[in-house]
Amino acid sequence: MGTTGHSDVPRPEHPEPQWQRDNWRCLNGTWDFQLDLNCSGQDRGWYRKHDFDQSIVVPFCPESKLSGIEYKDFIHCCWYRRSIELSEKELTGIVRLHFGAVDYETTVYLNGEQLGVHRGGYSPFSFDIQRIAHVGVNELVVCVKDELRSGRQPRGKQSERYDSYGCCYTRTTGIWQTVWLEFMPQTHVVSARFHPNLSRDSVGIDLTVNGRTRQRSQLANITISFEGNQVGSASIAMGSDRCSLEVPLEKTVPWAVGQGNLYDVRISYGEDVVCSYFGMRSVDIEGNRVLINGEPVFQRLVLDQGYYPEGIYTAKDLEELSRDIDLSMAAGFNGARLHQKAFEPRFLYECDRKGYIVWGEMANWGLDITTASGLTAFLPEWLELLERDINHPSIVGWCPFNETWDVDGTKQDDDVLRQTYAVTKAIDPSRPCIDTSGMFHTVTDIYDVHDYEQDPVRFAGNYAGLDPSDGSGYVDPFPERQRYQGCKPFFVSEYGGIKIASRARVDGGESWGYGEAAAGESEFMERYHGLTKALLDNPAIFGFCYTQLYDVEQECNGLYTHDRKPKVDIAAVRDINMERAAIEKS
Repeated sequence: MGTTGHSDVPRPEHPEPQWQRDNWRCLNGTWDFQLDLNCSGQDRGWYRKHDFDQSIVVPFCPESKLSGIEYKDFIHCCWYRRSIELSEKELTGIVRLHFGAVDYETTVYLNGEQLGVHRGGYSPFSFDIQRIAHVGVNELVVCVKDELRSGRQPRGKQSERYDSYGCCYTRTTGIWQTVWLEFMPQTHVVSARFHPNLSRDSVGIDLTVNGRTRQRSQLANITISFEGNQVGSASIAMGSDRCSLEVPLEKTVPWAVGQGNLYDVRISYGEDVVCSYFGMRSVDIEGNRVLINGEPVFQRLVLDQGYYPEGIYTAKDLEELSRDIDLSMAAGFNGARLHQKAFEPRFLYECDRKGYIVWGEMANWGLDITTASGLTAFLPEWLELLERDINHPSIVGWCPFNETWDVDGTKQDDDVLRQTYAVTKAIDPSRPCIDTSGMFHTVTDIYDVHDYEQDPVRFAGNYAGLDPSDGSGYVDPFPERQRYQGCKPFFVSEYGGIKIASRARVDGGESWGYGEAAAGESEFMERYHGLTKALLDNPAIFGFCYTQLYDVEQECNGLYTHDRKPKVDIAAVRDINMERAAIEKS
């Protein structure tokens, strides 16, 4: 699909591989920039006229080296500006301005007039600009406010202290994903939801269009291909803006672990053409097992936090973006928990095409959910992410919250979790949902725990008597808050975290990891084997997630360093991970 065609533009590839039009323009590159630490720029009318005193490279956040700013203190407000030149032809239809993600509250202006406001640091948003734009040069101004210590916004692993510490890292403020323009006719395709059906050799499609013409027979045409060969097609007269149809497939090839078999889709409606894709994959629960395409698959996952040495939240290029998947698979993992961050669609596309399973999560840390007001700050953004990511075959489950610890001695409002779970399942009943990973469960399809016991014998003993039929034999560390009652899959979704090859931080502080650091590689491998084998050999457990793939800043419990150099024998780790699991033998 189309790109900018300029090699000097960072991240020039199309940011949404599942929804591509040929007619688009990447706006990444050098923008004017201004810190506004007192949040007074709007009062002073900076959106109309202001002499910006810096420049920044978008889409890299101002805290990062790649941005050219590298300002590491708290940024309560900052401003961006650039010009956009538009032709008369481009303004004949809809001109949509897209932001992949901006952290956190974003107000967008064009030619001094406000386009709109978006709240949320991880989800995409867009504005149609043709009403305000004119032929020639237009001035785009973006104001971003970020109050991550307020308790009213999710921040994930971004540090609420001045510096990084423990498992919290450098902050990300402002634009951190691609900004682009999309040009489309008034009559166009709005969305498509794919429902693969392996048993019927078909795919269901929920199609939404906009701007129906006066011709009642206006057709939406769908063509489906596999490896370049057409395997299905359909045409439907759009009597309303929405319809559902089923398209039989002449060839059915499942999307599976390690086999990213993707079907290409071309949708045309009037003059509009959109290209997308899907995978033929199902996820089901049977007793204490999670099935992919009807077969039990032991989920050998690793924690991936999506932090990059120079770009922080943003990979510098596609090679860096996809490398972590390759490093993980080289170590014998078949997937990852994408932890405390909603990863960009391009990363999910790489997972899709490589057959790499992941859990879609949200960066809930920092958000106070001790009252129902937490739902107001969480649910709209979570819904935007569900809509964005629902068609990715690599995503095998949702996990909106992680470790919902008490806030100043006050417990979570359980209804926040219940309602988020209920809405998630209403939108997507095809995947399991974990309400809050680790603790404290309210209603969940899968019971998961986090266990950083470092002694393999004691660790194995924690689960040795686990009976998945009724939950007996397992003593939860939080028995007053949650209890496994059986009849659903059991998942140790964080374990290990073995600290090795500790190194001093740049500021002289100590490195961080779980428990006693391994004295060397031999001790690490012995401990890793013991902990991992305890989970593989337990027929009551359907998967694990090791903490973690690579070091992040001062946290030194990765299998690789922060710059992705192996710290241990990766082939030996792979041999351990690839040992057959008990659920795979039954």
